Amino acid sequence: MREQGGRRVAVTGMGAVSSLGLGARAFTAALREGRSGIGPIRQFDPEGFERTRAGEVAGFRPHEHLKRITPEEWGRSGRFAAAAAAMAAADAGLAPEAPALRDAASCFGTTNGESQIMEDLAARALEGGAPALGSGGAARADAGGIAAAAAAELGLGGEAVVFGTACAAGNYAIAHGYDLVRSGEADAAVCGGADASNRATHAGFHRLGALAEEVPRPFDTHRDGIVTAEGGAALLLEPLEDALARGARVYAEVLGYGMTCDAVHMTNPDADSIAACVRLAHADAGVRPEDVGYICAHGTGTRANDSTETAAVRAVFGDRPPPMSSIKSMLGHTMGAAAAFGAVASCAALHEGFLPPTATVREVDPELGPGADPVPQARPGRPRVVENHGFAFGGNNAITLFGEVRP
Repeated sequence: MREQGGRRVAVTGMGAVSSLGLGARAFTAALREGRSGIGPIRQFDPEGFERTRAGEVAGFRPHEHLKRITPEEWGRSGRFAAAAAAMAAADAGLAPEAPALRDAASCFGTTNGESQIMEDLAARALEGGAPALGSGGAARADAGGIAAAAAAELGLGGEAVVFGTACAAGNYAIAHGYDLVRSGEADAAVCGGADASNRATHAGFHRLGALAEEVPRPFDTHRDGIVTAEGGAALLLEPLEDALARGARVYAEVLGYGMTCDAVHMTNPDADSIAACVRLAHADAGVRPEDVGYICAHGTGTRANDSTETAAVRAVFGDRPPPMSSIKSMLGHTMGAAAAFGAVASCAALHEGFLPPTATVREVDPELGPGADPVPQARPGRPRVVENHGFAFGGNNAITLFGEVRP
């Protein structure tokens, strides 16, 4: 691996608000066990839908996690982001308004912003016109509130920015936070993604015929689509030198990232563009394909995504690709939070020495080619470098690379 200009960047804290549990420890334990967070839809009335399952967050009581902001003043996505950020800071051993956080940035990705508020406003407008809207909902509807909620909860003084690049947005946010810390523009960054379940997104994927009947089965011969999900995930990034100086636990080092936007098709991924994104990430991180020991796949469970993603990986890695699994098999597709959850899983894999599974795969699709290893069950592993994929409609691709900390 080559030496990069700027500061080395460490991941010292992780937070997760997910259908698999609250907190990075609970989330990681669920991955190891191959547990499912998918169940009947409860966030909205699913009547009229043929597919009525989702990965929804249960048992989340905002007042138990948010001490500085008033939860009712923020939307569900913002509350997810703020709670995940607070968990990440606490996990890193940094109290709110700690000196390291004084100019820290808040960077979050999302697909739908404050979707539940927008749906409520639309319903009110339909029933009673503009007078029925009021002012409270509109004030909380801005997607920028997702990053602002996290910043307000932790008392951050740096920039607060939201990336709306759909299902790749979590990686965009992490990459931006990495650039800020690497360049010295910020001494820390809390970054990740958040999205809440909503009827419109579920309906959209339903109309596309992209929803699974029961659970997503990435890389399986009988895969039949995604399951929509929600949640928030966050990483705390800081200069590696500072982290080591204060004796912080370091989960991983952020090595680099790659991004492409091909716009070849509105919904279908493009193998050439994804392969180019992988190569860009490797070049930025200074790694070779053979250095990568595990890929946390985008792995939605649709026929198009899994075959295209595998083809792109083979274009870079050849006939011996590294193990590549999808945590969406357990979590569902959390939209703008998906790549951020992937980043948490990637860092846990490096720090704890295991490979997260594609827990629902039963029969690996032979069309994916020889040597495909979707890790049907979690197993011990010591990857030195982990590649985290995030792809989105419109050809937005973003990949982050994490590595073990070496001198």
